[in-house]
This record gives sequence, structure tokens and C-alpha cells, in this order.
Amino acid sequence: MNLMSSTATVPWRYSPRGTALRLFLTCWLIYTLHFATNTVREIYLALAIGDHFSFRVDDYARIHPDLFEKPGYGWHIGANPGGSMMAAIPYALARPVIEFIVEKVNASRRASGQTEPPAYNTPWPMAREFYKEAWKRGLDIKFGLAAFVMQAGCMAPVSALAVAAMYYLMRRVFGSDRTACWLAILYAFGTPVFFRTGYLNHNLILGHLVFIGFVCMSQGSPWRYFAGGLAGGAALLFDYSGVILLGSLFLYGFLRDRRNTLFYGLGGIGPVLLLWLYQYQSFGHPFYPGQHWMPPVEWIDRGYQGFGPPQLELLGLLAFDYRYGLFVTCPLFLLALLAPWMNRGRLSTLELAFLLGSAAGLWLFFGGVNYTRLQFNTGIRYLAPVFPLLFVPAAIVLMRLPKRLLYFVSLLSITEAWCLAMHRDVERGLGVLDPILHIFLGGFKLPALTVLSRMGGQLSEHLSSGVSPLPLFILTAAIIYGIWKRPGAVA
Repeated sequence: MNLMSSTATVPWRYSPRGTALRLFLTCWLIYTLHFATNTVREIYLALAIGDHFSFRVDDYARIHPDLFEKPGYGWHIGANPGGSMMAAIPYALARPVIEFIVEKVNASRRASGQTEPPAYNTPWPMAREFYKEAWKRGLDIKFGLAAFVMQAGCMAPVSALAVAAMYYLMRRVFGSDRTACWLAILYAFGTPVFFRTGYLNHNLILGHLVFIGFVCMSQGSPWRYFAGGLAGGAALLFDYSGVILLGSLFLYGFLRDRRNTLFYGLGGIGPVLLLWLYQYQSFGHPFYPGQHWMPPVEWIDRGYQGFGPPQLELLGLLAFDYRYGLFVTCPLFLLALLAPWMNRGRLSTLELAFLLGSAAGLWLFFGGVNYTRLQFNTGIRYLAPVFPLLFVPAAIVLMRLPKRLLYFVSLLSITEAWCLAMHRDVERGLGVLDPILHIFLGGFKLPALTVLSRMGGQLSEHLSSGVSPLPLFILTAAIIYGIWKRPGAVA
């Protein structure tokens, strides 16, 4: 059976709403299964908001290099607050349970007389020092549980929602529910969306929000323009690179239907005002970014706090570095460059120009951010907002390939993306190729199980003796089968 066949040939079993809901639940479940335990800087601000409804992260002073003190204003993170604000919502809801567990564990440690943390057998010295300090402060369990709640309650569902939005757009573009469903699945699990959804990542969230805003504005009603403006303003709240997408969404909406651009502005002003309020309360000035107040770090002496005009070296690294290059991490995106010659009316000229132009604008913007060189330790991150923007034109070219080549490219993309999501280390060895070799030679993995197996104690001994993620994979597959088994099961 041809999975890409049209609904006229093979009737689709589900309604569009039912398909979108099934895609959302499936992606949310699989993304959560591949949770990674990384404690990024946005988590500290989310904890402060959830614990104290405060922007100050004084409780975590000196535990992370991206936290700094501004005299008179306390400790803060050097990043925009949007991701932390969103992640604080599920954390605040789960906080009573987390605090109960943390108190029980810390009380047990005090009763046992344990004063030194167990060994953390990781190859990264900074990770060992971080775990040691967090354990001594009684924060290790809190960080782990909070990171999971924020990933499962914020990062994973936002990415899953973007997959559902991709399904609706692909359905309009190709006129086939079946084709749209399988392309949405390819976007979910055949691109670095799978990898970056492992833990809280504001870059990817802002890309998803802007993409959803674009899908809304393509319908043309005033309130959908308001939603687009809300997404564009939120992009700036999440990161200053969002100014590119805020502007490109406005230009797209203006050229499409200038009568509704007022609603776009009304939607965008709220998140921008919230950003200015955060900066005023945190640093005493509403218009200077958090990076303005950072103490000197590597690359900060170039341009304005590390930001300047695009550099050919950085542009090349962003595209082709073997550890985090966009087209190395996902060769599928190379097809997007051919879309202007193979579109054949699938997208309007304006829509295609918005997608490719916005992606190019972000590439040029980050080509001037010297900190992009630091991606080597986490993999592709800064260009995460372009994932949905490039997938749409890439899908148009992909669907014009011969069927065998189409299936081959799709299989390779899913293989690479899944290996990255399971084995996340691209810093050492062969970069992006390293996870593929580790998975094929060492078997399936789950990031959280890998971290637990490196920690000392009785649990670590059991896990290090050969734990397999296969039971969790089988359980997940059974749940997904139940979701998709029959049309009336979920819709």
C-alpha cells in the first residue's frame, strides 16, 4: 500500500480533527519518552517564578556560569524570559508533589549521615562539579524532577502542537489527509525537532510559535491576524532573534491583507511590553537586553556583547559544521533550496518567500552572534527556529521525487534524527555521525536512563548492569496502537 497515496485512492479513516489529535498525543508521548536531564539556564528562572513569583534567581547563585549578579537587583539569567515563563506553568502545578519528594529524599540523607554525594561517572568535568554542588545544596532531585516536568508539560506538548499545525498546512498544500499525516510524522521524527525537544529549548519554541502564527494568518481573518501578532511578539519575548520573525510575519501579513495588520499589532504589543517589564524589574532599564549586563565572557569583546555583522566563518559553521551544522544535522533541509523551481503552485509566491526569507534572515542574524561557536557541546540550537520554516518547502520538493528515493530519504532522516534523540553527544568523536554509530553498535538508548546509569548508589548499580529501554518502547508502542486503532478511539 502506498502510504503517500491520495484520499481519492485510499479513503482516510479519520477526520482532520481526529488525525490532528492523534498526531498530538503520539508526538507528546514519544517526545516525553526521550526526555533528557539537561539543566539549562531557563530552568532557574522558571523555578524562581514558580516558587516565589520572582525574576530573581538568588537561590541558585554561582551554580551555573550563565547566572550573574547585578548590584542592587540580585541574580538573573542572561537570556530572554519567554521560555522560562511558559515552563513555570507546569512546574507551579507540580510544585507540591516535587517539594514533598525532595523533602523526603533530603530527610533520608540527613538521617543516614551521608555528607558527600555519590560519584557521577560522566566524561564531562563541569557536569560532575554541577552535580556535586547541586547535591550538597539539596537541589539535585528538585532539578531533575523540575526538568522533567518542564519538558513533559511544556516543551513536548508545544512541539506536538506544532506537528498538528504542520499536518493542517500539509493537508491544504497537498489536498490529501494521508500525505499530510505522513509528512507531519516526518517533520516530528525526521528532523532535529526530535533532538531539540529532549529538554526545554526556547529557540525551538519560538520557531514553533511563529510557524503556528503563520498557519493562522494564512486563513486571513482579523482574529487569526491577532493570533499571528501574539506569536510574533512572543518570539521576541523568547529571544532577541525573534525580531527577525516578528518583522517577517508583519511583512507577510501586510502584503497578504493590509486591512488586518492592525490586529497583528494589537496581538504583538502584549508580549513586547511583558519583555520590557521583565528587563526593567530585573536590571533597572526596560530596553537593554539581559546580555547588556553580563560580566565579561568568551567572545563578548566582539561587537556589542558578542553580536556584530554576519561573518563568513560563522555562516559556514552554522550550515555545515560536523557537530551542529544545519544541513549536516538534517540533510533533508537541503531540498528546501530547490523549492522555488519545483513549487508548481503548492504555495503562493508570498508564502514561499516568507518561509525561505525568514530562514535566511535568521541564518544571517546568527552569523553575527559569536556565541554560536559554543554549540559544539549541545548540538544544533541557534537555528532551531528555522526547522518548521524549511520543512514546508523541503516537503514540496520531497513529494516530487521518485517514490523509492522519497522513501529512502525519509528513512535516512528518521534514522539520523532518532539516533540524535537517543544518544545526544555530538561534542566528541565524529560529531553528528557519532550518535548513529553508537546506536547501531551499542543498541537503543534513552537519555534519562543513560544519566541514571552514571550516578552512584544502588539504582545506578542495577541500571549499569544492562538496563534496556525496550520495555518502555513496547509499552509506548502499545499505547500508540490504542490511539490509532479505530476512528472512534480518540476523536
